[in-house]
Amino acid sequence: MSFTAGDRVRIMSCADDPRAKGKTGRIVDEVPPGPRTGGKWTVGSLGFLSPVLCSTGELKKL
Repeated sequence: MSFTAGDRVRIMSCADDPRAKGKTGRIVDEVPPGPRTGGKWTVGSLGFLSPVLCSTGELKKL
């Protein structure tokens, strides 16, 4: 699955920050993730949490 900037997603799990599990956020990336983020998507708009990096399998598109 691929995402585009602005897509709403639910974080099913997150190795980067387990506190993000169950939260809803938005994809920040304008292009598919690459080596700089370890192939993970940047998810923001998480309230009190800073943006987190999540792999495709950790996210569910809403």
